[in-house]
Amino acid sequence: MKRTIITGIVLAVAALAMLTVSIRHSEPLESKPLGAISGRVADASTGNPLARASLQVVGTTMGSMTNTDGKYTIKNVVPGSYTLKASVVGYVPQEIAALSVTAGNTTQQDFQLVPTTIACDKPQIVHTERDLSKLSEVQDQRVTTVQELQQAQAGVQSNCGQIHVRDGRSNQAFNRVQPLPKPKPSCFGTPMSTGGSVPPNGQQYDATFFKHYGVNPFVSTDDDHLSTFAIDADNASYSMTRSYLTRGSLPPDEAVRVEEFVNNFKYEYRHPQERAFRVCLEGAPSKFGSKYQLLKIGIVGKKIDECRRQDANLVFVIDVSGSMNMENRLSAVKKALHMLVDNLTDRDRVGIVAYRTDAYEVLPPTSIRDRERIIRAIDDLNASGSTWAEGGLRLGYQMANRCFDRNKINRIILCTDGVANEGQTAAEDILKEIKQYADRGITLSAIGFGMNNYNDVLLEKLGDKGNGHYAYVDNWEEARRIFVENLTGTLQVIARDVKIQVDFNPNTVDCYRLLGYENRDVADNKFRDDKEDGGEIGSGHTVTALYEIKLKDEARGDLGTVYVRYKDPTTLAVNEVAEPIDQSCFSRWFESASSDLRLAAAAAEFAEILRKSYWAQDGHLSDVLRVVGQVERERCDDQVIELMDLVAKADRMMKANEDGQGPLGMETE
Repeated sequence: MKRTIITGIVLAVAALAMLTVSIRHSEPLESKPLGAISGRVADASTGNPLARASLQVVGTTMGSMTNTDGKYTIKNVVPGSYTLKASVVGYVPQEIAALSVTAGNTTQQDFQLVPTTIACDKPQIVHTERDLSKLSEVQDQRVTTVQELQQAQAGVQSNCGQIHVRDGRSNQAFNRVQPLPKPKPSCFGTPMSTGGSVPPNGQQYDATFFKHYGVNPFVSTDDDHLSTFAIDADNASYSMTRSYLTRGSLPPDEAVRVEEFVNNFKYEYRHPQERAFRVCLEGAPSKFGSKYQLLKIGIVGKKIDECRRQDANLVFVIDVSGSMNMENRLSAVKKALHMLVDNLTDRDRVGIVAYRTDAYEVLPPTSIRDRERIIRAIDDLNASGSTWAEGGLRLGYQMANRCFDRNKINRIILCTDGVANEGQTAAEDILKEIKQYADRGITLSAIGFGMNNYNDVLLEKLGDKGNGHYAYVDNWEEARRIFVENLTGTLQVIARDVKIQVDFNPNTVDCYRLLGYENRDVADNKFRDDKEDGGEIGSGHTVTALYEIKLKDEARGDLGTVYVRYKDPTTLAVNEVAEPIDQSCFSRWFESASSDLRLAAAAAEFAEILRKSYWAQDGHLSDVLRVVGQVERERCDDQVIELMDLVAKADRMMKANEDGQGPLGMETE
């Protein structure tokens, strides 16, 4: 009996061993050891680290971004030979060819980038066997250093008058006298749009258009207890500000929209499984305004898996006018569209329209199965002539209308600097042409490129009224975020005409102020008017709004109710959800609130200070930096690291201005 048991055990062990060997021999490639690439990106002339530089393994979707120390790591790289590219705004991009990655090892590769105005089209190619220390000796006659570009003097002073601030921040009015830097000479060697060699009106860049929509006031609930606005998930203002700061300039006040700073960041919301939306509420005492509470309202959209995304009929409408030659804009557009095409499926179709002095069809709607033909059509585009944006959009919508399918995504992808100078050039005039198509279900993504000759006003309105969204691409990583990481959210709308109404309880809330959304205001009596335009939300998108509220003494009970009203994108059936604002969702101290709330508060205050808001006149970026630093220590997040870097840059520039110095600390006249 014992011998039989022992024999059985031996046979079982042998079978298990054979099974183990079989499993090992059948392991897929992905389970074998992978490699990694890491290193540091620095300024070739100073050796200073370059934060937020983009690293891309050419021909793949693998990449990374540097932290504040200029360091990066790309993990899970299949062993092989690659070309690695490093790029950041303000520097010549550099590629390292024949970079070898071996299993289980980390390949070290540093970059030293040369400052430039981004006037060079082709990246510099450096092979690994070359001495990288000689890179700083490389010269290009078209390259102008950032230092040379920022030889500006300051002179103009303005008196902003007396502005009263909210309780607890300051008990006094103030007069702000701040020197403004004189404009820089044209950094691209091209004439200004108005003639001469420097931009008019003391601006940093020529023919760059923004619009100031004012600043929301505090409102007494006795006067109006309803706050109503259309939803907005754009973040173009944040990307634009990042570009300004990276280039060494503070953004114009009117370029800063608070809600787009807040909505730039990913918050740890839980997405609904069945409903289109869920409402997430959180509050805490305001860090930046004593005696006030900060209320964060998160509108969280349902996330659709990539494999379940609807098939897409896309029409690329591409600006190929002469201004698209500046800063390699058209080159950046081509690379971004390459990225988008590479991430579409064989069930999707792409058509291409281009416009300059005229508008013309480049490629009829073509299946992604013929990817090479689409890429070839994109690569063959060249820039010249003036800008007939109206004609390009009209032709693009006509193409989209011909292949319209209500069971698919039907979207225009507009790539431009937005400066129209032929035909109808105002946003309102162009919008009249496209409203009928937007109502039918052909949505629009307005993607902006460039700085000199740029029209933020037109592009923001086109994105809003075209039932789509507006984004600004200032670096490779932002293009990846739009066209790779969030492709389904970019393309597939889950709700149309989304509006929010907050009904504050006058018995508990004394007054309130909405931070941002000034240009998205909706009349209170239009909230349930379903003909009133609202915002659009894509798959998995979240929208965050912040209110500063002052509670009445000994306030007890609910503070109000949040209502969200929207249309189903397919059936247009109207739905409405409601969520009560209970005092139990408020933390006792700001420091004990979630990192989400503290990050949103810091982003909003950063924007408020940059746009010189009435309510932040005595705010300090050093206080914002401390809050962001604490959040960064709690969560490893590249976006938070980037925010720290931008706040620090802005703080240095503002202090230089206050000390009567130029952008680089030079004494002003």
